[in-house]
Amino acid sequence: MTERSPTIIIFPEGAYGPTNNCVGIGDALRRRGARVVFVVEESFAGTLEAKGFEEALMRLTPRPAAAEVPGQFWKDFIRDTAPQFRKPTIEQLSSFLAPTWEALIDGSKYVNARLADIIEGVRPDVIVEDNVVAFAALPASGIPWVRILSCNPLELKDPDLPPVFSGYRSNERTGWNDFWAEYDRVLGPLSADFTEFLVANGAPPLPLREFIHQSPFLNLYVYPAEADYRRSRPLAPTWHRLESSVRTTDDAFELPEHLSGGTALIYLSLGSLGSADVELMQRLIDVLGRAPHGVVASMGPQHQELRLADTMTGAEFLPQTRILPLVDAVITHGGNNTVTECFHFGKPMVVLPLFWDQYDNAQRVDELGFGIRLPTYTFEEDQLVEAIGRLVTDGGLHGRMAAIASRLQASPGTVHAADLIWRLAFEKEPIVR
Repeated sequence: MTERSPTIIIFPEGAYGPTNNCVGIGDALRRRGARVVFVVEESFAGTLEAKGFEEALMRLTPRPAAAEVPGQFWKDFIRDTAPQFRKPTIEQLSSFLAPTWEALIDGSKYVNARLADIIEGVRPDVIVEDNVVAFAALPASGIPWVRILSCNPLELKDPDLPPVFSGYRSNERTGWNDFWAEYDRVLGPLSADFTEFLVANGAPPLPLREFIHQSPFLNLYVYPAEADYRRSRPLAPTWHRLESSVRTTDDAFELPEHLSGGTALIYLSLGSLGSADVELMQRLIDVLGRAPHGVVASMGPQHQELRLADTMTGAEFLPQTRILPLVDAVITHGGNNTVTECFHFGKPMVVLPLFWDQYDNAQRVDELGFGIRLPTYTFEEDQLVEAIGRLVTDGGLHGRMAAIASRLQASPGTVHAADLIWRLAFEKEPIVR
């Protein structure tokens, strides 16, 4: 007797990083025969259908008068709050993190009834979400659900690890207590208020310092073992580590001939949100244009305002997973998707963090020697050029990264995730490691 095909809802956050992560897992599930339905914001309408998935549309805010582009709400939000990124991370708790959590919570409250309708209409066997904020309709549905954490694993808090969002060193505790005290002062009341809404709508209360629940069924996080943190307390047995989660659905990419003559080939990407900072992007482009390297630049939503040098090529959107195998090093904002993809393809990084967990990824990459963290807005031109030079000529580092890449590619995290989700669809019981 053959197994029936399960129906899986996948619900990523309305940004390209979580969506791309979920596309890889959704593709692996689809290849096994599952019906995969993506719950996406209306601004993303058609983007998942173009990849062969069903879509169920929803909104996190009232519909605006003008037409939207995918993820426009968060692009606008980041643009308006970008001046806060120049502040120390402890100050960003009140100036950036608090309004960000408020916006996320408002979106969760606004969409809850629509999510409940989608779940009732699709009647899935499993719901998979990749978000940083809870949605009451998921646990309230009674359907087994999966949480994916595609941010830095410091979001899974431990008393012997640095505070999440701090970017602090893991081998010294300077500033930890002060950061946690400010975290509790600024964000504690938001979490408490959100808990009241969640409980009133059939979900459990939130744990201390959290804005999202762990699933009682299955939890996945994305980080390679070589970069993961040593914990004083083990994670719950329903937590499983995906070493990487790299989609295979990106379009092909052909490197232009004029980029073949440089000393090295560099990929520049500050993500779909970070690249909206035109001043920062143009400065990076100008500095790299004076260096002896070829550059592939992911230019983002403000691409028309950026001017590339003759040693470069770029576009608003690029197939990142096709480009990474071709380059020698990466300049990145430190988003978890890009960082873990760099490990997957064995590429050292210069990390220029902007917000959220990017500071934690930048610090982790730097302190483990997989790349170099630089101050995003105050780096000197020589610093960046020298950092790239060190990375592209360090044979020992390239050997380490190649070994990690070989291991990760031999056991794709997308397939591992699909296996676990498939099991949950039929067993309906917690999947423990």
